[in-house]
Amino acid sequence: MNTKFKILTIALLSTLATACTVVPGGHVEDVELADNEEAFDISPQINAKFITPKVLAELKSAEPIASNNLPLDQEMEDYTYIIGKGDVLNITVWDHPELTIPAGQFRSAGESGNVVHADGTIFYPYIGKVQVANSNIADVRYLIATRLAQYIESPQIDVSVAAYRSKRTYITGEVKQPTVLPITNVPLTLLDALNSAGGLSPLADWRSVSLTSTTAQGAKEEKLDLYALYQKGDMSQNRLIKHNDIIHVPRNDALKVFVMGDVKQAQTQVLTRAGLTLAEALNNTGGTSETTGDMSGIFVLRASTEEDKLVDVFQLDASNGAMLLLSTQFELQPMDIVYVTSAPVARWNRVIQQLLPTFTSIRNLSDVNQDYR
Repeated sequence: MNTKFKILTIALLSTLATACTVVPGGHVEDVELADNEEAFDISPQINAKFITPKVLAELKSAEPIASNNLPLDQEMEDYTYIIGKGDVLNITVWDHPELTIPAGQFRSAGESGNVVHADGTIFYPYIGKVQVANSNIADVRYLIATRLAQYIESPQIDVSVAAYRSKRTYITGEVKQPTVLPITNVPLTLLDALNSAGGLSPLADWRSVSLTSTTAQGAKEEKLDLYALYQKGDMSQNRLIKHNDIIHVPRNDALKVFVMGDVKQAQTQVLTRAGLTLAEALNNTGGTSETTGDMSGIFVLRASTEEDKLVDVFQLDASNGAMLLLSTQFELQPMDIVYVTSAPVARWNRVIQQLLPTFTSIRNLSDVNQDYR
């Protein structure tokens, strides 16, 4: 690492960490420091890089790309609806209308069908109770046909689900129409469920959608990135939705980027579904100060994903105007800190401004002493 760059980076982090001690009203009193000063040396945990075309290419390669989801495709191909308690079955015995309950002029198939009772059974003429819960349509058709064969020669049976009432999924949070969707004989994916809820609201956090599922080991929560799914075509973020799954879309309150330092208006910005580049973040603050800002010291601080690193620090040296173009390609992430340092002359002027009242007081005292002499 460049020695000058490393020293500047450590100084920047130290300035941010100790800023509360120099800002009136922002300090914390009665804090005991550890005896071992080395405990506060975080330089080995800093992963510092200049923003260059090569670094941008590395970051770009880590972004999600369009891809298939073969396990999901296989799940959908093998999908079979399992009948549950509360479902309504419609059973037809061909050439035997006396065994087929007519729907009637004003009755739906759901109202006139065979309801699966709490014990998982239905009642059917001649054969009595039939256990159908936890079975698929093909199994129920075979079971009824086998038992009816004792009374009817070669019965032709048709079984269908007239009303799906036993299985459901819940869609909550920042969607346009939070709802409860039934699980049917048509496989339901995460995309299907969100579309059925009207899509995402403008305040939705696309990057942190949670899917809570019930497994044999208990509840399991999974975080899914809809930005990668919708914007990048990464189908690995799609899932087959099952009974009692909860899809929750949080608000985008946590999608924040902090811009501070020598900019015209320090502020907190929210990442939208379109993303936010370093150039956009700086422009939203009114840009850097032309008189005091140091264009060679534009930093982006990001929590590191490496186990032995605390923070990734990216520096953009925009003193050469052509390098400023790289800021339009640097995508910010949630909780990034953008910090613009001050030029050395500006820092010196601020020191002089702080010392000037003291110099003035000393001079006034000197003048008074001269008068007394």
